Amino acid sequence: MVMDTLTLNNGVTMPALGFSVFQNPPAETQAAVETALAAGYRHLVAAAAYLSEPQVGAAIAACALPRDEMFLQTSLWISDYGYDRTLHGFDKSARKLGVDHIDMVLLHQPLPTAFDRTREAYRALETLLSDGRVRAIGVSNFTPDTLDALLDTATVVPAVNQIEVHPYFRQPDTQKAGAERGIVTQAWSPIGGVTFYPGWAGSTNHSSVLADPVIGAIAAAHDRTPAQVMLRWHLQQGRSAIPKSADPARIRENLDVFGFVLTAAELNAIDALDTGVRGGPDPALITLDTFQGEIPEAG
Repeated sequence: MVMDTLTLNNGVTMPALGFSVFQNPPAETQAAVETALAAGYRHLVAAAAYLSEPQVGAAIAACALPRDEMFLQTSLWISDYGYDRTLHGFDKSARKLGVDHIDMVLLHQPLPTAFDRTREAYRALETLLSDGRVRAIGVSNFTPDTLDALLDTATVVPAVNQIEVHPYFRQPDTQKAGAERGIVTQAWSPIGGVTFYPGWAGSTNHSSVLADPVIGAIAAAHDRTPAQVMLRWHLQQGRSAIPKSADPARIRENLDVFGFVLTAAELNAIDALDTGVRGGPDPALITLDTFQGEIPEAG
């Protein structure tokens, strides 16, 4: 299998398709990551707030792959924003992951109500990059406005902006703002997992984006699953996609997206499904009061 790669704005390459451990219970995370690595994933996506970095690290230590064959990514949480706190947050993550360097580190949220702390956190990432402890730095859940605000003081343009993107919520303005600055869009919830749950504000007359008839028809035409079609849609449009699963069959299925190509008409049909309705938290509403959640020290 030949894995698509993306070249970041500092020349670093990363696999376009990653394996996320979001919402995997820590007790299941090590086995899921080991399955993913055995299947062929080489891009692992953790986050301090997922509280499973030790299990990701254990899976890395248990596998026979050289460290330089893996692209390891994590995100630092808002409770560790501020220059010194962010440097310490990185140290916590590195110890939990059992590594001396991390390929890419993101800020998990823009924290608009305390943006000076966000700026200082990003300045710390710039220091880590300069010191060679990370190979690329980026952000997550930033809007065009918060990107502009960060770039007023940043000396390094983020390599990646990880945001909610799936056929029902494309965020074209945010993707465009990133592309204009050389920032790769990385899609979390790439197959619309946030639309699977009751109460999603954009509810349609079917259960979720996985049951969308347009995507279903495209999947049938290619003898693929709806999830595979959505992942292919991301890759062909130049995005990084980071599906998550704890099920071994699904983990392998989500990787099997390199043997077919969607037509321009099929890509446009998927684009047209956009509802403009966000499924995840609104980044503007993330505050230290409502989402603090201290990240524990490494054991």
